[in-house]
Amino acid sequence: MKRIAVFLLLSAWVFAQKPEKPLKNGLYAIFETEMGKFTAELYEKDTPNSVATFVGLAQGTLPWRDPKTRAMVKRPLYNDITFYRILPGMAIQSGSPTGSPAFDCGFTIKDEFLPGLVFAQGGRLAIANGNSEGTTNTGNCQFFITTGPMVKWNGNYSIFGQVVQGMDVVNKIDKVPVKGDQPLTPPKLIGVTIERVGPVPQVKKKK
Repeated sequence: MKRIAVFLLLSAWVFAQKPEKPLKNGLYAIFETEMGKFTAELYEKDTPNSVATFVGLAQGTLPWRDPKTRAMVKRPLYNDITFYRILPGMAIQSGSPTGSPAFDCGFTIKDEFLPGLVFAQGGRLAIANGNSEGTTNTGNCQFFITTGPMVKWNGNYSIFGQVVQGMDVVNKIDKVPVKGDQPLTPPKLIGVTIERVGPVPQVKKKK
């Protein structure tokens, strides 16, 4: 009887595990954290500058300012940092090697807003602004992922991706105990890997 009960429990567990949908052709960022992995599709056609900046920082091909030497360096920025800011039910934020929103990465980028690309759901990957006032065109190396609809942020932050696998990991990070918006023990972001599925999309030549 015990064996039958264990078999039934295992069968129910396997049945409950929904297999991840295969990724369609496109560019993806795989976030490895101490709480698991999640994958975001990057909107390279819709927000090319934001995606190129994020990819360059993740791979170490785009220079950013080292907080210790103040020199511009080329090395992967998103290795061994933390999710230093968590707004429960709203968003988790990372991208600062100092664990502070005041970190200056040495550049800013222009916003990329599209009418249909809004914060209507959780899992939106977006560029954080360079100051708390939400001033436009101040995005840089920091980013956040929403954990629910945040329509009041529409037109304030550039959305450049969407979590398509591992949203449960994002939600785990979102539930870490915080004091204000500071996690008591900031979850670690081990690294970000960029992967492409399928061919590189062809760019139409301007006539």
